[in-house]
Amino acid sequence: MRDWGYSLVGWPNMAQSKTAERATDQATADVKPGDKPQRKRITRRKAVEERIRSYFEAMDRRDVDGMLEHWAEDGVEDMVPVGIIRGRDELRASFTAQFASMPDMRTTVTRLVAGEQSCAVEWRIEGTFDGRPYMGIEPTGKHVELRGTDLIELEDGQIASLTAYFDGAAYARQIGMLPPDGSGADRAMKTAFNAVTKVRRTLAERRNDG
Repeated sequence: MRDWGYSLVGWPNMAQSKTAERATDQATADVKPGDKPQRKRITRRKAVEERIRSYFEAMDRRDVDGMLEHWAEDGVEDMVPVGIIRGRDELRASFTAQFASMPDMRTTVTRLVAGEQSCAVEWRIEGTFDGRPYMGIEPTGKHVELRGTDLIELEDGQIASLTAYFDGAAYARQIGMLPPDGSGADRAMKTAFNAVTKVRRTLAERRNDG
């Protein structure tokens, strides 16, 4: 007759050992595969943050060549209140014109959120419009302070696209192109604009009725 005593006594310990091994294997499988991608994502986000901070540091120095080093050859900047700028040649001309118009321009990053291939940046610039004409506007000697946001996409560590949002009307007011908000001149301008709008609406309604 087969002796089952050893098997019956040893089985619980063997079963516990197997269960513990499976639990350890499962824990290892749960932790290790998820750990590495997470570290990679953090590393990529950190690289993007450092790259974009380097770009804005060059901007703060008014270093056109330093800024262009961060751009892809066919990079596109969409300055929403102004227009679209394509490629390094146009970017160089745009940066050069900005700094020439405000020779003391300074740029500060107030907030930066980096992804794995993209970045959002809140910034503030200030300077004096006392240099060369900008976009056909003669310098007025006015001090300018603007806040805005850039949404940036990177490819292979280079800026492929940048969309810049800022208040174009606020810039126009600060350089003296538009009157201060709420001033007498501002109210008169709005009154005249509204009067013209009403006349156009009346004429359009008459044409439609005829």
